[in-house]
Amino acid sequence: MSLRNPAFAGRCGFSDSLLGRSTSIQAMGKNSQDKPYVALGSRLRGVPEVMTLGVKPNFYDYSDHERALIFSSKPILYPTRNYAQFFTTLGKPIFPSLETYLYADEKIKQSTLFYMLNIPHPRTRVYYPRHHRDILKDFAFPFVAKLARASAQGRGVFKILNKEQLQTYLGLTKVAYIQDYVPHDRDLRVILINYKPLLAYWRQRRPEEFRTNLSQGGSIHFDSIPSKALELAQDAARKCRLNDVGLDLISHKGKWYLIEANMKYGRKGLRMKGMDLKGILREKLLSGELTAASERATEVERPQNPPST
Repeated sequence: MSLRNPAFAGRCGFSDSLLGRSTSIQAMGKNSQDKPYVALGSRLRGVPEVMTLGVKPNFYDYSDHERALIFSSKPILYPTRNYAQFFTTLGKPIFPSLETYLYADEKIKQSTLFYMLNIPHPRTRVYYPRHHRDILKDFAFPFVAKLARASAQGRGVFKILNKEQLQTYLGLTKVAYIQDYVPHDRDLRVILINYKPLLAYWRQRRPEEFRTNLSQGGSIHFDSIPSKALELAQDAARKCRLNDVGLDLISHKGKWYLIEANMKYGRKGLRMKGMDLKGILREKLLSGELTAASERATEVERPQNPPST
């Protein structure tokens, strides 16, 4: 039966305008065989085995055929924050995990999660406007103040030395995110895929700068990566169910602390090591590693004792 047959087109849910496009149903069917995996986000665009459909504001904007492809893909790759929660509710395996999306750029939620899971983390408190006056009761200068959101690449992160700087910071946000300042010359970035460390490197700060972010002038070094830090990073990623993430850690007086999780981690360290992230993800996908991880419910290790106050 011809695709131009109106009755056939109606049954398939394709309009005349869709039938006029260069990509026919037969071509899409062939592509679905050649590309057994479906992604919505662009992270894996160009990978031969992955059909990247893009993110559409309404799910019914995808054609019947595209929706069928999405639901048959195991896992659904990079569903983005728009759709990760829906697919999880429907019981569809996704990569990365729902938590990887839910805690992205959410410093308050991350700190709360770290605390509840007994993951070492600098003492952190959140203050709403009526409690701003309590900040100096709880913290002595210097301390760190951050914008709870939109503080990537070191922007929105401040070392507070006096009352004037505190007032300037409070003028930027109603919700104050205050953290103990942990003295350090460098921090450790650990990139993990499927809870396994892929690469770790030091970020060395400039002498006049307290932030280690590369965008703030920090430099990358690969020497002598401590195994204890990698163990903490892997343990934290598993407990938090973050399976595509860059974790930042700081060592102080012999103890390692997890500072934050970055889901939009930079690629410079990977490039310096000649590592192709897209190629690595493709290898893990074709080996079944990502599929198995997405289908397996990860058991969260509960704290042995309630967190102390």
